[in-house]
Amino acid sequence: MVVVTYRRQGLLATLFDSITKLEDPAWRIVVVDNEDSAETASMVRDFAARIDSLWGPAGPDASGSRDRVVYAPQSENRGGAGGFSAGVAKAYELGARWFWVMDDDVAVLPQAIRRLSRWTPNHEVVQGSRYDFDGGPFYWQYDFIVPLGIPNPIAPAAFGPAGYRVMDTLCFEGGLFSRRIVERIGLPDPRFFIYWDDTIYGYLASKVTSPIVVGDVILRRTREIGNWDIAGVRQLNSTSDMNRYHIMRNRGYMARYFMVHGDFRPALFALGTALTAAKEIIRLVAVDRSHLRSGLERVWRGWRDSRRLLHDPDWAPMPPLDDDGSPSGGVR
Repeated sequence: MVVVTYRRQGLLATLFDSITKLEDPAWRIVVVDNEDSAETASMVRDFAARIDSLWGPAGPDASGSRDRVVYAPQSENRGGAGGFSAGVAKAYELGARWFWVMDDDVAVLPQAIRRLSRWTPNHEVVQGSRYDFDGGPFYWQYDFIVPLGIPNPIAPAAFGPAGYRVMDTLCFEGGLFSRRIVERIGLPDPRFFIYWDDTIYGYLASKVTSPIVVGDVILRRTREIGNWDIAGVRQLNSTSDMNRYHIMRNRGYMARYFMVHGDFRPALFALGTALTAAKEIIRLVAVDRSHLRSGLERVWRGWRDSRRLLHDPDWAPMPPLDDDGSPSGGVR
């Protein structure tokens, strides 16, 4: 398990409590603290003691340690993208074979590991389903329209008799992927800071395997977010001006990855960028009206900065990893 947290100790405590109720023990729990907080460090020590008393020591990891809980404070806040990159790197270094990633604003269900495990013999990337903070089903846009660079808002919600659908994206809110995936596509890209980092990681994974989203519910969201309910299933959630900026800016990184893999279609991608901006304007009017002026400015700034990333001569994709965890020096 890789957990990324930043200044949300109350939510983190709820997640820790839910982990103690798992019916199957986790091999390791890596807690990435983007705040490097004394309060969080103390919480992790107490949590580690609880886990040890419940599950006992684990088998030794690559360093020889038997500690199930590993605290990984960061020297600076690198956002969710940087946190997941650091957390996956740490778990990889310890010898993890599977990586189950999540933010601090969720709670895992007791049967989660068992429900995910039934898919792992045949699939290398598995996205479980979630409950929303109000206990209802959470609809996630699992179908990514690559030429436009946007999620498909009308992808069917039902999973059918197979119990899963093939996807070309990922969500770091409960996503599970194997070590071979990390070896082949590298670590999550920390340069995104926030937003689209997990989408692109799933896109890259779809180049080497067939990721799936399953109907099995594995966690619930614990943070209430204002939203506009659309047709009783889909929602347009409130967000921050910082998110709005990165939603637009990081499309520059997205386009660069599409270029690497021959999927960049300039006219269609420009249309997708315009649609993304329109969505953010609708969000501002319908949900975040009090931030209308500042939000519009951040959307424009992010759009402008994405253009710079498109032409950055120093940009390179995240490299795949060798068996020792070091970059192999190329894309394969």
